[in-house]
Order: sequence, then C-alpha cells, then structure tokens
Amino acid sequence: MEKNVIVSASAELLDSIFEGAKRLYPKETLLLLRGKKSKNAIHVSDLVVPPLAVYGYGFANLPFHMLPMDFSVVGTVHSHPSGNIKPSSVDLNHFFGRVLMIVGFPFDSTENVAVYDSKGEKLQFKLTAD
Repeated sequence: MEKNVIVSASAELLDSIFEGAKRLYPKETLLLLRGKKSKNAIHVSDLVVPPLAVYGYGFANLPFHMLPMDFSVVGTVHSHPSGNIKPSSVDLNHFFGRVLMIVGFPFDSTENVAVYDSKGEKLQFKLTAD
C-alpha cells in the first residue's frame, strides 16, 4: 500500500474505540474495522466486535478462521495499555485487512492513535465530521 494513504474515522467512532479500551484496561482490546477504500483513502465507518475474541494482559487474539466472510472489513484496531502505539512483530505477523490501528493509554486524543499498513509503515490518520 502507498504511504500517502489517508485513513479517516469520525470522532464518535474514535471515542467508541477509546471507551472500549478504557473498559478493558489493563487488558488489550481488539475490534474489526468496517469501512470503504477509494483511491488513496480508507474511511472507517463502523466497528465489529469479533466473536470468540480473547482479551488478555499484553495480548488480544481472535480465531480469524471463524469469522464470517465480510468484504467491508478494512482492518483491525487494538489497544496497547502500555501507551506504546508502535506495532510489535506479533501485531504485524497477525495483520488482517488493509490497516492496523493501535490506540494507546490514556486513550483520550489522536496523539494516542496510529495506523499502519501490513509492512509496518505509518499511515496518516484524520478525524472526519460525520
């Protein structure tokens, strides 16, 4: 994927991600991102709580083979309770979809959000009004 891809989401959706991360803290959370890609933009419009996900201290996992086929899923988002918003090698090895969003403690601003492609390259993230 090109580095100039812009990933966007509404402030309301980001607040929902933060709220989920805060509720599970200090465990990690994991959600699927549903949205659309067009040219150099990916807009995340919805969140999907994955079935059979496991949330733990320092990890979150889900059986991808158990997911129903859903071509609107553009990636995943998970929390890093440590506050570090860089992907680990495990994060990149379990990459699913087009983007990986990581939210870090204290889960309260866009400074606590980073989005990456499958190679671990950081993508631009912006909030939208919708």
